[in-house]
Amino acid sequence: MGKSKCVFCNVDGARIAWRSATALAFWDGYPVSPGHALVVPRRHAASWADLTSDERTAIITGIDGLRALINKQHNPDGYNVGFNDGPAAGQTVMHFHVHVIPRYEGDVPDPRGGVRWVLGNKAVYWEDSEE
Repeated sequence: MGKSKCVFCNVDGARIAWRSATALAFWDGYPVSPGHALVVPRRHAASWADLTSDERTAIITGIDGLRALINKQHNPDGYNVGFNDGPAAGQTVMHFHVHVIPRYEGDVPDPRGGVRWVLGNKAVYWEDSEE
C-alpha cells in the first residue's frame, strides 16, 4: 500500500483476507475472538471524515465480503462491527479501520449492550427500564 511507517499501510500480505482497488481486509494482529479482522482504505487516511465516498463504499463492501468469509471459516453466532474515530474514542492506529468481530454464544457471561460497553458505567440501561 505504501512506504510510510504506518502498520496498516505495510500489513503483511499473508494476513490479507479480502481486497479491492480502494480497500482491503486483514486478520487482526491481536484478535479478541477467532476471525477478528479489520477493513481499511488502501490510502492512508485517519478518520471516516477523511474518506472519499468511493472508499466508504469499498469499506462497506469489504465488511460484507469479510463476514461471508468469517461465516464460512468460523461460523459465529453474531458480530460486533465498528470503528474508533479519534484518540478520544480509543483509536490508537491513525489509519482508519473497521473492526469486524465475530461473537460466539458464551464468549462473555452477558452480551447485552454490545458496543455500549465502550462506556462501561453507562452500558446497562435495561435495569431501569420497565420491560
